[in-house]
Amino acid sequence: MSGIGSRLRQERERLGLSQRVFGEIGGVEANAQGNYERGGRAPRADYLSLVAQIGEDVLYVLTGTATPIQLESLSQIEEKVLADYCAMFKEDQDAIRRLTSTLAEHSFFCA
Repeated sequence: MSGIGSRLRQERERLGLSQRVFGEIGGVEANAQGNYERGGRAPRADYLSLVAQIGEDVLYVLTGTATPIQLESLSQIEEKVLADYCAMFKEDQDAIRRLTSTLAEHSFFCA
C-alpha cells in the first residue's frame, strides 16, 4: 500500500496542490488524504475518479506505470517537436533527453 500512497503524494505534488485542497477535490478530509499518502488507508474508487478529473494519473497511482500519451491527442506543436527529435542524430537525441529530464524535474506539469 505504501507504493500507492507514495505515488498519490507524487501526483498531488505534481499538480501543485496541498493535502487539504486535494482531499476536498476527492471528497475527503485532509487527515484522510494524509492517511492515503502514508499508506494507512486505501483510496476508494469514487475518490480516485474525482481526483482524476483534475489530471491525477490513476493508472500511475495504482500500478506505478504512467498512462501512455495517445498520439492523436498531441497538439501541432508537440507533433513538430516529436518530428524534429526523430530527425536528429542519436547523440543529439541523448542530449535532448537529458535536457528535458532536467527541466521536467524542476517543473510541476505541462498545461
